[in-house]
Amino acid sequence: MANGQMEKMTMADGADIAVYHVHPAGERRGGLVLVQEIFGVTDHIRELCDDYAQDGYEVLAPSLYDREHPGFEADYTGEDFARAVQLARELHPFDLSLSDVQTCIDALAPNGPVFMVGYCYGGSVCWFGATRMHNLAAASGYYGSLIPAAADEEPKLPVILHFGRHDSGIPMEGVDKVIAKDWPNATVYVYEAGHGFNSDRRKDYHEPSADLARERTLALFAANGA
Repeated sequence: MANGQMEKMTMADGADIAVYHVHPAGERRGGLVLVQEIFGVTDHIRELCDDYAQDGYEVLAPSLYDREHPGFEADYTGEDFARAVQLARELHPFDLSLSDVQTCIDALAPNGPVFMVGYCYGGSVCWFGATRMHNLAAASGYYGSLIPAAADEEPKLPVILHFGRHDSGIPMEGVDKVIAKDWPNATVYVYEAGHGFNSDRRKDYHEPSADLARERTLALFAANGA
């Protein structure tokens, strides 16, 4: 059962979008912005938020496509999948996602360190969070397809990246390009898994990899002020 609730939040451009907000269970360790897959703030994303709240984080997960398709939540197949791809690649400006995430970071920042974790689309956002954003302590990005093309941007803060060796959408050639940069603030982990290995709703779910990636994410946060 979800522990949080959807709230309206005003973004930098004046738009009011929905944000899933969960307060921490017990002592607050920090703030966390959790960035969606291309499929929206689904029950899976809300469940992840609830899990991090159990670990002591106040979590915000902005519904990034609310301007174009309010309340969008997609399945992983068929028309839902096609609409998700259309929103992510054609209708919704990526820079607007970065701006919305920065607004969420800034909202959490007065109360302590703020971290970011993101999956798929959100994994790419995490990379740019580390290279461009402020008020952020550390970021953990899962299988972001835009990262290899932006490998030349040096992270300003600690970031860990999680890729699946068998991810057909992100060839290892691109991951190797990120690894070769050897940025001091970036650590790249490769798992014997495919794309979406963190989601137990997807066929590529790989529980050992998901558990290890989450353990590494929490360790990153703990090492950077949580």
